Order: sequence, then C-alpha cells, then structure tokens
Amino acid sequence: MSVIAIEPRTDSVATVMDALRRIVRALRSAHVEGRAIRGASMAQLFVLREVGKAGVITIGQLAERTATAQSSVSAVVARLASRGLIVRGTSDVDRRRAAISLSDEGRIALASAPETIQERLLAAFRQLSVERQQAIARGMDEWMSAAGLGQLVPTMFFEPTLPDLTG
Repeated sequence: MSVIAIEPRTDSVATVMDALRRIVRALRSAHVEGRAIRGASMAQLFVLREVGKAGVITIGQLAERTATAQSSVSAVVARLASRGLIVRGTSDVDRRRAAISLSDEGRIALASAPETIQERLLAAFRQLSVERQQAIARGMDEWMSAAGLGQLVPTMFFEPTLPDLTG
C-alpha cells in the first residue's frame, strides 16, 4: 500500500479557497433569489442596472462597465430585449451603434431589484489601489492558466455558455 503525500494547507491556500467559496455561494444564492422574485438572471439584473445608471448606453460601454466581453453582454441584452425590459435604438452620435435604454417594464423591474453581487464585487475591487488590482489580476490569470482554465470563454455569471467561435 502506497501512501500519498498531501501538502499541508497554508493560510494563503485556505484564504483563497474560502474567498472563492464565498463568492460562489453568494452568486448561487442571488441567482436563485433573482429567478424566484423577478424571473431574471443575475447577469440580466446586473446589465439592467448598468443600463439604468447610464440612461442610454452602447454595447461597448456596457461591456466596459460590466467588465465583460461584448459578446457576453450582447447575449444578455438580446434576452432582456426579448422580455421587453430594454429598448434598442440608434445612437445619436454614431448611427452604426445601437443605443440601449430601459423600457417602462425595465424601470419597474429595476425599482424592486436589489444591488447585485457583481456590483458589490466590482465596487470593492475598484476601491483597491491600481497596484493591488494589477497584482490580483496577474495572480488570478496565472492561477487560471496553471489550472488549465485560461482558455474557457468567460461568460457572465450563470448565463448560458456561448458557442466557441475560435475555430
């Protein structure tokens, strides 16, 4: 019988894994609450709230505000539009760009929606110094690459996976 050596848990390992567990738990709880109360996913509420804050916004601006790829935001916007929660128009500045705004139904839905986990996470992250943000970003990127997860398409939380268009 062979004995497998298990590395002892370090404070850093436990701290990081506990942080991930807290994030996943909060996201899962918020996802269930969002579906039960408003019928919208967390990502949809997050995008809806960002549209509401902006008044009128483009997909590119929305992607930047949500720290998400344009393709992921576009998919969520399409679902919100199909539910009648947002309206797509044309930008006054550039006719080639879509201008997105809340519909009356979207304003009503948003009025009762709590702050999303994504908003809380982004706001807290942005309070960190730029150097700390960069260090965390580098560390997370290295960690995901080392775990073999660096090539996964980062869709919005709990949204359907997008098809892989990289070939």
